[in-house]
Amino acid sequence: MTVTSEEDLEEFRGSVRGALSAVSTSGRVREAMLTGSGWDEPTWRALVQLDLPGLMLPERCGGSGLGAAEFAVAAEECGAWLACSPLFGTSVLAVPLLLALGDDAALDAYGPRIASGDLTATVALAEAGARWDVEAIRTTARRDGDGWRLDGAKTHVVDGATADLLLVVANTPDGPAVFAVERATAPVEGPDGRDASPGASAKRDADPGGAGMVVESLVTLDLTRKMARVAFDGTPAVLVGPVGCAGELAGAADVSRALLAAEQTGVAQRCLDMTVEYAKTRIQFARPIGSFQVIKERLADALIKVESARSAVYTATRSEGPALARDSRVAALMAGKAASWVTAQTIQLHGGVGFTWEHDAHLYFKRARTSAHLLGEAGEHVTALAGMLEREVV
Repeated sequence: MTVTSEEDLEEFRGSVRGALSAVSTSGRVREAMLTGSGWDEPTWRALVQLDLPGLMLPERCGGSGLGAAEFAVAAEECGAWLACSPLFGTSVLAVPLLLALGDDAALDAYGPRIASGDLTATVALAEAGARWDVEAIRTTARRDGDGWRLDGAKTHVVDGATADLLLVVANTPDGPAVFAVERATAPVEGPDGRDASPGASAKRDADPGGAGMVVESLVTLDLTRKMARVAFDGTPAVLVGPVGCAGELAGAADVSRALLAAEQTGVAQRCLDMTVEYAKTRIQFARPIGSFQVIKERLADALIKVESARSAVYTATRSEGPALARDSRVAALMAGKAASWVTAQTIQLHGGVGFTWEHDAHLYFKRARTSAHLLGEAGEHVTALAGMLEREVV
C-alpha cells in the first residue's frame, strides 16, 4: 500500500484547513444546522474543488485513487471545523462500501457523479436500537422480475433526508446484500409533518422515483449532522455487489470507522486549541488561569488523549485486512474517548461562558457524543477486540 509522503500530507492539510477556515465559520455552521438539509452549499463546493468526494475513488471514475491515509487528513480538518456537508455520508460511509463490494458497473454508474460532487450518497444500515450490526438487520429484499424490492425501515441514516443515493443493507434468502436506491423524488417528512426536502415543491411534480419510500427527519443531539428514518415498502432497488457480502460489509465498516476516528480527533484537537488559548488570556486572581497547576494537568491529559488518538488513527488508516479490523476498533475507542473527554473539559474550563448557546463548545460536545454511537459503541469495540484476541491466542 502506497501512502503519500508526510510532507505532502501536511501541505494537503494546509489546503483543506485554508478552505474550511474561509467557508465553515461558526456563523455559517449555525446557519446550516438550522436548515432542513443541514449542510451548507458553499462549504460543499469548497470540498468538491479540493476533489475530496472522489479522493478514494479510482482514477477511471474521476477520482484521485488515493486511500484512507490521505482522506483521514481531510476528515480530521472537517471535524475541527464542524464542516456541514454531505462529505461524511458520501465519502466516509458510501465510498468505502462501493469500493469493498467491487462492483465495476456500480462504480462506473455512481463514481464519476460522486467525484464531481453531483451525486451525494450515504449508507442505510442501522435499525432498531441504532446498532451498526449486520446481524441485527430486519429489512428484507425480495426479487421482482429482474429487479429487487425492499421492505423494512432504517434509522439514524446520516444525510438520509438529502442524499441522492442510498446504499441499503438488507437480508436476502442467501445472506445480506447491498441495494442502491436513488431517491431524487422521495418525500421527506419533517418534524412538523411537511415535506422538508430541498426543492420539495418541484419534487412533488416530478416522476415519483421514490415510490414506496418515506423519509422522516430525526431531531438528534448533534444539529450539525442530520439523520433520518427511512421506511421501505416495496421500494424498487438495484443490487450492488454480491449477495452474501458480510465480509465486504465488515471491511467497509473498518475503513469508515477509522475515518470517523480521524474526524473525532479533529474535534478533540480543535477544542484543545480553543481551551489552551482561553487559558492564556482568561485572568483570575491577577494571573492567567493556565498558570494554575490543576489547569495545566487537565490540558496535559487532553494533549495525551489527542495525540494517542491521532497515533491510533495513523496506524488504522495504514492497515489492511485483519490488522485493519483490529486497528480501526482501537482507533474508534481512543478517538471516541478523546473527543468526549476533551469536549467536556472545554466546557468546564471555559467556566460560565462555556455553557452558553453562543459559545461553540456545546457544538463540539454534541458532535463528540453523537459520533460515539456511530459505527459501534465503546462496549461493542471492546467485545470485538476481545474476540480477536481470543482467536489469536487459541
